[in-house]
Parts: sequence; C-alpha cells; structure tokens
Amino acid sequence: MIKFPPHFSRIDTALHCEGVNLALIAKQHGTPTYVYSAAAITEAYQVYATALQGRKARIHYALKANSNLSVLQLLHRLGAGFDIVSAGELEAVLAIGAKGADVVFSGVGKSISEMQRALNADVSCFNIESIPELDRLNTVASSMNKIASISIRVNPDVDPKTHPYISTGLKENKFGVAKEAALDLYRYASSLPYINIAGIDCHIGSQITTIAPYLDALDRLLDVVESIEANSIAIRHLDLGGGIGIDYALDGAVNVPCVGEFISALLLKLDRRSHGHRTLIFEPGRSLVGNAGVLLTTVEYLKPTPYKNYAIVDAGMNDLMRPSLYQAYHATTEVTRTQSATNQLPVYDVVGPVCESGCWLAKDRELSIVPGDVIALLSAGAYAMSMASNYNIRPRGAEILVNSNESQLIRPRENIIDMLASERNLLVKPSVAI
Repeated sequence: MIKFPPHFSRIDTALHCEGVNLALIAKQHGTPTYVYSAAAITEAYQVYATALQGRKARIHYALKANSNLSVLQLLHRLGAGFDIVSAGELEAVLAIGAKGADVVFSGVGKSISEMQRALNADVSCFNIESIPELDRLNTVASSMNKIASISIRVNPDVDPKTHPYISTGLKENKFGVAKEAALDLYRYASSLPYINIAGIDCHIGSQITTIAPYLDALDRLLDVVESIEANSIAIRHLDLGGGIGIDYALDGAVNVPCVGEFISALLLKLDRRSHGHRTLIFEPGRSLVGNAGVLLTTVEYLKPTPYKNYAIVDAGMNDLMRPSLYQAYHATTEVTRTQSATNQLPVYDVVGPVCESGCWLAKDRELSIVPGDVIALLSAGAYAMSMASNYNIRPRGAEILVNSNESQLIRPRENIIDMLASERNLLVKPSVAI
C-alpha cells in the first residue's frame, strides 16, 4: 500500500498535488509532465533550518537535483545558498538574483573558464579535489589578481552502502583526496599566495538511508581537522556534504531517519568532540525536492505476453533515467483510480517508447489501467528533469509548480522545431560562409 508523500493525496478517485487535481494538469499540459509541490519543498527546507537553529550553519541546495529557476527562486527566498558543479549552474543561480557569496563550487573537473567566471562572481568557496586543481586555481586567481577561498574535499574511505554510481567517499572513487594526504595538501595550499583556506569538505554519497556512515565519516574528518590545526592552519567551516536519503518505496518497509534525527546525531558528535563552535555547511538536494515531485505519463498501449504484461507509456528513460541507470525504484499509481484496488489487479512492467530494452520506469506493479489513463511516478522531484535528455529526438516534458490551489507552468514542453533549429542541414546552402 503506497503512502503518498506530504502534500500529495487521493481525494475521492483523483490524485492531487496540494489542492490541484493532477488529472486536470495532464489534460491541460499533456504528458510527460513533471509536477512539483511548493509546500513540500518549503516544508523540507524548514526541517533543516529548524534542526540547525541556534548553530552557525548554512544550507546550500545542491542544484544538480533539480535546477528549474522557479525551484531555485523558492529556495532562495527561504534562505538557501547553493552548491554548484558547473558554470551553467552558476549562471542559473545568478539569474534568480542570488549572489556569488551564496555559492559553493564543487566538482572534480573545473575548467579554466569556469574558475574565471566563478572568481568574477565572487563565489564564497571552491571545494578542491586534487593538487592539479589547486595549482590551476592559484594560477587563474593570480592572473586575475584575486584571492580564491577554498575547502579541500577529503575522502574518508567510508562505505555508505548505497548504489556504487552515487557512492563518493571510498578510496577508489574519483572524488576528493585521501585523508592520509590531506595534511600535506593543506600545508601546500597555505603556501600559495592567491589561495585562502576557508574550511574542509566531505561528501560520502547520495541516497544514504542510515546515519552510521555519516558519523563514521565525521569522526575521520575531525581527526584530519585536528591534525591540520595542530600545524597552525585554521579551519573555519566544516562542509558535511549532502543530506539523508528519502523513502522511494513509500510503503514503510524502509525506516529512513528523519532529517531532524540525522542533524541531531551529527551535532551531538561535533559537541562531544569539542567542534560544535564551527560554522557548518550542508548540501542537501534530493531530501529537499525528491518527494516534492511526480512525473505524469499516459498509457499508450497495454501489451500482454506469455511472460510479462507491459504498460507502454509516453514517458521514457530520457524523461526518468534513474530506473535504467541505477535500477532505481519509484512508487507508481493511477492518477484517477477507476475501480477499487484489489488483490487481483493485473501486474505490469511500465516501459517507455525509447528504442532500448533498458527503457523501463517500473517493474511488477499492480495497476488498474486502460490505454489513455494517466499514471504518476512518485518521488520524481530530484534527478528526473535534471537528468532528462533528447535521446531519440524526444522533447523534454513540461514542468509545473503547484502552490496551494494554483498551478503554474514553469517550463513549457520543448518543441521539436526549436530543438532542431540550432543544427545545420548540409543540403541547404548557408546564406553566409561558415
């Protein structure tokens, strides 16, 4: 039995986001369409803010989860800063009126032009992941006569027990520097004339649903901090990375700790080790927006076979990559339930039209559907639209933000003509030389 995320509910037969019937959104805007709840995002942010009340702390939303400008504006108004991993994400932050001072720049592959743009925007901190990156940043800052504030991302070699593609804190991962090498790198950074050491960074992965790996990583990070400060190098902030994971199954089978419990455990560890005075940075993404969104998709065909029943829908792996990429689970339900749920409902694999066997969205789901019905893939507010593509020359879907009883189109569905407009047709003679 699915338990809907906050601010999603079934009223009579119709699934609603806040006070808006999702069937009406599908009728008005078509499908595939992403729908987000402003109340759910606000509530998720306020849980972090409340848990950190009275502490020197900053909440930097990880843009890669969902970078729609309206979502960013909502979080900015709530007081969020931003964690970015590209110059494009920086431009999105600046476009909504946020400042460089609101930004932490993460990522392993920052280019020279990205560093230049970030320095011109006066970002608050670069999270550094290697010696070559540190050297490059010092050189770029020197050429611009600017000082770059940095944290060094330390890899604590902690197994977060999550999917290997989103595990980032093991010694074999590409992220960060080994904790054994951190002290020497901080000593080196302190010798560079255009580098200002601001703090230390640690991020062990995404969709982690237990607190123990975070506590283990924090213990190892604090050991590094103490060795650095014993060498007369001040560490002003601790960047503790992303937030806790979310419950995708929505059936109560997995006991995901609440954000308040997660934050409290980390604060207790900091206090017990006499580091509670430090400024803290958190970079949640999924836990702020993941359960705040759904993907609506229409059933095109029902295809029974001797082996499987397939519900072929108009959303594909280009709209929701997580199942194909991570074998991820998204709870799935009818937008309008035409009959009472029983134990005899047909079981379907929900698959998309993309020409890949990997184009599936959900497997072995009991659904009461006929062609033309709309179904909702829940918990699609994070890493859905932000990972979407135009594979098979498929336009990306519309995005809708619901606020109470009103819905607003915050990104129109892409148009195939516009998608092709920037390409060159060699059979058409250009009007000017290229």
